[in-house]
Amino acid sequence: MTSTTSTRADSASPVETAALRRAFDLARRGPAMDPNPRVGCVLLSADGTTIGEGWHRGAGTPHAEVAALADAAAQGHDTHGATAVVTLEPCNHTGRTGPCTEALVAAGVRRVVVSVEDPNPLAAGGAARLRAEGIDVLAGVLADEGRQVLGAWVHAVERDRPFVTLKIASTLDGRIAAADGSSRWITGPVARQHAHDLRAEVDAIAVGTGTALTDDPSLTARTADGSLHGHQPLRVVVGLRDLRDDAALRGPGGELVQVRSHDPHEVLVALAARGVRHLLVEGGPTLAAAFLRAGLVDEVHAYLAPVLLGAGRPAVDDLGITSIDGALRLVTRTVLPLGPDVLVVATPEPPAQES
Repeated sequence: MTSTTSTRADSASPVETAALRRAFDLARRGPAMDPNPRVGCVLLSADGTTIGEGWHRGAGTPHAEVAALADAAAQGHDTHGATAVVTLEPCNHTGRTGPCTEALVAAGVRRVVVSVEDPNPLAAGGAARLRAEGIDVLAGVLADEGRQVLGAWVHAVERDRPFVTLKIASTLDGRIAAADGSSRWITGPVARQHAHDLRAEVDAIAVGTGTALTDDPSLTARTADGSLHGHQPLRVVVGLRDLRDDAALRGPGGELVQVRSHDPHEVLVALAARGVRHLLVEGGPTLAAAFLRAGLVDEVHAYLAPVLLGAGRPAVDDLGITSIDGALRLVTRTVLPLGPDVLVVATPEPPAQES
């Protein structure tokens, strides 16, 4: 087996790279909706043998590095001279738990391999702290994969606002309701269940008051048997009008939050103050257009049914675009068949760089 001791300081060995991919798998075991990031850690001995593994199980629990050290200790392994392979830069601050940097120093770790440097100014500085203790630190290994594991969390921290996913469920010609206003059901049960599972992975769902008053949605996340998912996101209504006293949104489910504004920026500020990292904008066309015009949509989930209406309400209201040259173009990331329907996941095309 390749020894980690022979690894150059500016590169990761094959053993370390494999350990990092294992750490990604461990990180995914953590809760997707937690305010803290999903992080995994693998400890390697000097000869490249795995001696401990850990992941962060949620706010208030030991961080991945501490969990891996505890795992190594439980197996009777000595961590002096070990290499810690971590998906996110070890924290250097005291919150609900102590700094991971101090735990690594105390354990005698010799080298730390990091995928993503921590963008959170409150927790950053771990690499510098470790280097000050004479520990070799290599950061930026498989960083793109590491960012995918961190998901919405890393975007929310970097941009100081929630990551926004716009969800659309429409016919092939972009209609979400027929001319008479009927809309149930455009997509089939497989697509609808996928959308419910998506709700269970976000912190909040937003609709406009028009949708709330017209459709009377409950905005719950439900399992295939119709019961509530264990996690229920905040249910956010955007707009100035009051809800009815008997609205479904007042029934079982996540907390109801009304943001009395038409400004998407104000909506995100209000939700960020509540710790929201990932917002799902579900409707209707007016709210979707407002977030798109403001440039605040990070990802689009478009559920497309093989149905044509030719008339009816569009999925997105007027964006103020008058020419094809001004079209908001997206980059397709995933195409997933869901029964008779298709899910297209796309992200806004980055603006062209001026030469």
